[in-house]
Amino acid sequence: MRFNKNYLPLLFGVALAAGVFIGSKLNFEDTTEKIFATNSKKDKLNRLIDYIDYEYVDQVNTDSIVDVTVNGILENLDPHSVYIPVDAYEKNAEDMRGNFVGIGISFYPYHDSIAVIRALDGGPAARAGIRGGDRILYADGKPLFGPDFNRDSISVYLKGEKNSRVTLKVFRKGEKDLLTFKVKRNDVPLVSVDASYRLTDKIGYIKVNRFAETTSEEFDNALEGLTDKGISRLVLDLRDNPGGYIYTAEEILDQFLGKDKLLLITRNKKGEETKSYATRRGDFENGKIYVLINENSASASEIVAGALQDNDKGTIIGRRSFGKGLVQREMALGDGSAVRLTIARYYTPTGRSIQKPYGNGNDAYYKDYEKRYRNGELLTADSIHVADSLRYVTPKGKVVYGGGGIIPDVFVPKDTSIANETLQFVSRSGYMGYFVFEYLEKNRKLFKNISFEEFNRSYEVDTPLSQEFIEYARLNEARIDLSEYSEDLKKAIKANIAQQLYGPNAFEIILNDGDPMLQKVLELEGVLTPKEETEN
Repeated sequence: MRFNKNYLPLLFGVALAAGVFIGSKLNFEDTTEKIFATNSKKDKLNRLIDYIDYEYVDQVNTDSIVDVTVNGILENLDPHSVYIPVDAYEKNAEDMRGNFVGIGISFYPYHDSIAVIRALDGGPAARAGIRGGDRILYADGKPLFGPDFNRDSISVYLKGEKNSRVTLKVFRKGEKDLLTFKVKRNDVPLVSVDASYRLTDKIGYIKVNRFAETTSEEFDNALEGLTDKGISRLVLDLRDNPGGYIYTAEEILDQFLGKDKLLLITRNKKGEETKSYATRRGDFENGKIYVLINENSASASEIVAGALQDNDKGTIIGRRSFGKGLVQREMALGDGSAVRLTIARYYTPTGRSIQKPYGNGNDAYYKDYEKRYRNGELLTADSIHVADSLRYVTPKGKVVYGGGGIIPDVFVPKDTSIANETLQFVSRSGYMGYFVFEYLEKNRKLFKNISFEEFNRSYEVDTPLSQEFIEYARLNEARIDLSEYSEDLKKAIKANIAQQLYGPNAFEIILNDGDPMLQKVLELEGVLTPKEETEN
């Protein structure tokens, strides 16, 4: 894996496309009970498939032909109307339900066995006593190791019906014999609130990674925990959040905006409008809010940022968001697959559409990041081009623009240097996580009975370990020159160690230290002066 500056925008563009695909699930509704009259267009497609099935000279998998046909049709619509094949449907459904039934571990298929990275807090495995570093060798007597073990079938053995039991035999370093654990499967949350903690006595921080079914409840619990500690300001971090359900975004907005405040307008092909309003007394209507966005914040993230901006609530900080203003509905196709079809456009309370153009095809659409990268928009606010025809004014007179993303109130440039782009990529990828796992395999006992607070205060990654990571990368054909970012590299390694030992909250606390957007919040709050920010 060679990192080349010319390919980085493309690399991040591909990652963004995948994220926005996940985040395009805005308005699911099963419409399979609707009956559509037979027409000549359907007859033509059906007849063609039948001819191929029964008359074509060779055996052909017509299922694959149908998949290609469906994809070809959708590609001519818009970038967010997509086909979900049978083999991907359940995983997509789990992501947006926010949970699955299993034993509750994060793991690596490590060498020839399953290595537990961490038993998830409160999950079945943690309650049973399984720890990070354990090797799960048997599940109900079936071996889960060896060169012939199919890693793709791991979930078959560890997932199952709710309240069903699985007997695991586990190897643990220092133990003479295998350990036996009887684990009752249960709901395991796919957490969408990555972090929740206090930046200062009065400023709280919550990071949301997507808008799933469980996100609103997770967010409410996090916000309540912070308000109980006395915060009166909140930083809502929606950077790299690709979106999700509209109703989840509206439920979160309800915490900040008074009853009957307009949240969102949707309009279908007939011109019919639906308006959504805040419905209840929110817990943070009187609090001050900052929302962090970047070029990867899309869909429901933009609904939240746009609604707050148009209602003159809080401050949007960062860089122009992705620009997705289309609403999808999921429709079953009868064989376990589904199509996610765009059925409306959405507009912010002032009436602006934030959907960027897609008339030049999907490739150009998802390469918009590369265009922004090259025209300097990620470095200076002056490089963001807006049309006067898309100018809108909020109730308090603030000028806002439509036409392709939410433009922040306070701009924070991106460090686009090759070293920083590389560091950002590897620090949040499984690549560094795998290196850290191997480090912990040799040194886990050093962290036994150490709290996160003590770890964060006293543990420092030394130069030999950071150099070892660079050498590890080179051996794996990744040429990484981070000589200018040695301290940032050490921080990223420390954050990954904390994540595997203490969870995602610890990861974000460490990685956010000195973050430019959070520094800007502290500056606006008077906690940090511009001069101090520069020196830090």
